[in-house]
Amino acid sequence: MATGRTERPAQRGRGIPEATVARLPLYLRALSALSERGVPTVSSEELAAAAGVNSAKLRKDLSYLGSYGTRGVGYDVEYLVYQISRELGLTQDWPVAIIGIGNLGHALANYGGFASRGFRVAALLDADRAVTGQRIAGMAVRHMDDLEQIVREDHVSIGVITTPAPAAQEVADRLVAAGITSILNFAPTVLSVPEGVDVRKVDLSIELQILAFHEQRKSGLDPVAGPVPARPSKPGERGDLPEVMPA
Repeated sequence: MATGRTERPAQRGRGIPEATVARLPLYLRALSALSERGVPTVSSEELAAAAGVNSAKLRKDLSYLGSYGTRGVGYDVEYLVYQISRELGLTQDWPVAIIGIGNLGHALANYGGFASRGFRVAALLDADRAVTGQRIAGMAVRHMDDLEQIVREDHVSIGVITTPAPAAQEVADRLVAAGITSILNFAPTVLSVPEGVDVRKVDLSIELQILAFHEQRKSGLDPVAGPVPARPSKPGERGDLPEVMPA
């Protein structure tokens, strides 16, 4: 059936910029909301406003998918949902393992939004034997000793690390050794991984610090002075710190 859409092959040869990839989920979320309301088409201006970007950037982003819309009509909502979902790999199932079943891991295990977006929680793992065996969201928590077996048998594609920071690198190393090449890291530390392994870091404390910066600026106040660290009165062990000058 003809839809009147203007389409061209997606520009896979030159790839899609990482900044564009980061915005595609924003467009998909806005489009999904429109779809749920039964909206058939959307203009670039309307979709850009819903996603929080400017319309020129949105049109450029969607051009990488080969989607140019129809002049005077806009974009077919359902088809654009399909295009973006396909490009993001959401038209197939991605088994996920969550490692570290503390408060955050427990919350993620119970999050219902994963399955609707193509992510199936295949396993929950923890190193604490007091936690293993507990049932969360209908699944039994497995011990970390079973990690490699679980990755192999459940065809796990993505590892989610929600452990304390000191344990995160070891978990990442084991995930990589087991064949995992995509990791979502919630631990407040930077992971070292080989080339070819993709890591996305989520650090809530950093986001709060950025918000605190903007909140302070919006208040029109100068930064509030906290305790000032004492300065050394003589050179340190390296001998490269000058003595404190008199006031």
